[in-house]
Amino acid sequence: MAHRQFGKKIKIVRSDNGTEFTSFASEFREQGIRHQTSCVGTPQQNGRVERKHRHILNVARALLFQSSLPVFGCLAFAHNQRRGGDKFESRSRRCLFVGYPFDKKGWNLFDLETEEVFVSRDVIFVEDVFPLRHESLAGASNDDSNRPLDFGLFDDDEPEVVESRLDDTHLGKPVDPVTHEENVTAKRIESTDNVQRQEECLEGTHENVTKDSCDDTQPTTENLGRGMRSKKIPSKLNDFVLNTIRETEGVDGEIEISFEESMDEHSFHPISHYLDSKSFSPRHRAFLAALHAETAPIFFKDAVVYKKWREAMLAEIEALDLNGTWDLVELPKGKTAIGCKWVYTIKFRADGTLERYKARLVALGNRQVEGVDYSDTFAPVIKMSTIRLFLEVAAAKQWELHQMDVHNAFLHGDLDEEVYMRLPPGFRVGDKQMVCRLKKSLYGLKQAPRCWFAKLRTALIGYGFKQSYSDYSLFYLRKEGIEIYILVYVDDLVIGGNDSKAIGDFKQYLGECFHMKDLGKLKYFLGIEVARNKDGIFLCQRKYTLDIISDAGCLGSKPATSPIEQQHKLALSDKPFLEDPERYRRLVGRLIYLLATRPDLTYVVHVLSQFMHQPRIDHWETALRVVRYLKGTPGQGVLLKSDSDLRLRGWCDADFSGCRLTRRSLGAWFITLGTSPVSWKAKKQDVVSQSSAESEYRSMAKAVGELKWLRDVLIDLGITQTQPMELYCDNQAALYIAANPVFHERTKHVERDCHTVRDSIVDGTIVTKKVDTHDQLADVFTKALGRRDFENIISKLGIYNPYAPT
Repeated sequence: MAHRQFGKKIKIVRSDNGTEFTSFASEFREQGIRHQTSCVGTPQQNGRVERKHRHILNVARALLFQSSLPVFGCLAFAHNQRRGGDKFESRSRRCLFVGYPFDKKGWNLFDLETEEVFVSRDVIFVEDVFPLRHESLAGASNDDSNRPLDFGLFDDDEPEVVESRLDDTHLGKPVDPVTHEENVTAKRIESTDNVQRQEECLEGTHENVTKDSCDDTQPTTENLGRGMRSKKIPSKLNDFVLNTIRETEGVDGEIEISFEESMDEHSFHPISHYLDSKSFSPRHRAFLAALHAETAPIFFKDAVVYKKWREAMLAEIEALDLNGTWDLVELPKGKTAIGCKWVYTIKFRADGTLERYKARLVALGNRQVEGVDYSDTFAPVIKMSTIRLFLEVAAAKQWELHQMDVHNAFLHGDLDEEVYMRLPPGFRVGDKQMVCRLKKSLYGLKQAPRCWFAKLRTALIGYGFKQSYSDYSLFYLRKEGIEIYILVYVDDLVIGGNDSKAIGDFKQYLGECFHMKDLGKLKYFLGIEVARNKDGIFLCQRKYTLDIISDAGCLGSKPATSPIEQQHKLALSDKPFLEDPERYRRLVGRLIYLLATRPDLTYVVHVLSQFMHQPRIDHWETALRVVRYLKGTPGQGVLLKSDSDLRLRGWCDADFSGCRLTRRSLGAWFITLGTSPVSWKAKKQDVVSQSSAESEYRSMAKAVGELKWLRDVLIDLGITQTQPMELYCDNQAALYIAANPVFHERTKHVERDCHTVRDSIVDGTIVTKKVDTHDQLADVFTKALGRRDFENIISKLGIYNPYAPT
């Protein structure tokens, strides 16, 4: 080849003493070529070749690391070029990757069915699956009907199922899920359990791991010598400690994998002896704390590898089976089965400690067809104003407050429509293509909330409760001096009343009707922390606030003294648009829910909510300023005082053409029961006002409507307003319009429904009063105030901060 390609004749060949070279001795003699060999153990005598080998290996390693080449022996799917005219034949061939062709740009593949080696360019590789390794580990039959069941990962979008010897009428006892590989056997299951133990070792959760599996290599104090006693790694450095993986062959030929802490075995000067997290900056410590925050997985393939999530999924299937949620049938002709998915949640207590891991099977209700799979969908939930109003009455009357949770609430609802659903991901029943015919409402179905509420309402009415017409999620029972009230928010119930024995009997009745969880005294409801003492009931969202601060990356930021700067011009901003508007929408959405206990954020959240569609850099910076304001007041909330006269009072205010884009005015109200805040809101008015008096008058009409509604809710709670409700306004012209039909030329265009203020004054329901602007409590909801005015108003709103700033 050298003579033909380069026109040169080889005279001398120098190599080491490898047999691959010495075996050519006769060939060299025939060609007249001298063969020189180096001495044994002296590669420097063949330096040019050795140096070239080093160069080739360095280049090969660099190319290999950066090219993402497929792993030899891994599973591959090649495009099937031999389909012919059969459109139902598989479009891919299940193969094994075996190398690269010499003269083609493609991959050498071994067909696992036909045992043929061929070259293909259109290939999809699954680099974590090795079919031949699995077959060698199995050593048993690949019959699907007799092999054990195990969790696994899935490559397709169709829901995998668990094999079980169940009949076609019910699911029976839940079984373990399986992998998508047909030839995975019991040997692999044991190996999977080993890998699970190693992952738990890596996470530092040595719950189910023995000392022999994780701590074999830790040296004793005697072996370390003086001054080198064993020290444990700080938990904040777990993510930065490498571990050595040791793979050995077990007694039965099983592959056993164990993790060894390489630091203790190979290093006499571990970094944890010299690096302390206390020397980190506050921002660095906040970053490390965020790294250790446990998060719930999103996909089934990510959750199935952890025992805690497998147990949560099995518990959910057991609950579904126990409740008789479905029947297993073959899909009738002309019917369509909707899909389902797993939703994972980590439940925390109010103090931030872990409560439990929860897996919820959710039907893909977005595939339902209106009129076929469902009709009505509306289901009421308790309003936040009703919750605060009820808790203020409970504090004033010293009622007991209890909380209960319905386990798998939606599964109790009866389903009237004929709905079919595919089997849950990770479960299989026999070899038939079975589907679930739903008998009970399942989470995710559009009609599920309505079905559950109807079932709960029937149980409550049967016990003697009456449903409030002012808030359909409020139920009350009053007889023989006993009062019991229930607030319903989907599956969370708050129970209050004046007789502890009657409450206990009612809780027992609920336990007989549904699978209930008694949470005891009310402490944590809908993310709201509830604390009670002789002064009243304090509501805050401290944990929720800290989560917002942490997720926004502001744990180490300097706190802001006010949520928004005065004289801002956010509506006229011309800064660039945000590249990722989703994070802005997510943050503002969380701030909206924070308004349940933070009236001081009402105005700034209203402003930020106007730019959800196309937020700009200025809007994002303002949202971060709100987070920094929360950083200084994470535990701030409202106090519902026990020494209350239970009289409704309201404050209303409005600006004049405050919106720079639409020139509409912003109206707001703030209402207290006694001196405790129960309702507040800021909303842009529907039309453009022609004067400040008109905008104030429209704001008064909205406040009157809220006062009347709260009065009706109080009647259901057994409280009657014996005196007219007071409404405070700082605009004298608006007060004149409300009291007398004057200024006809200025008010003739105002809608008739706004004149409900005048009617309420005439019938004695409302009495209006003038208030100075500096004492107008609703002023903070309509404009950005300076620090001094802002703090002055906040101190009068019933807002307290019992916690020290972070």
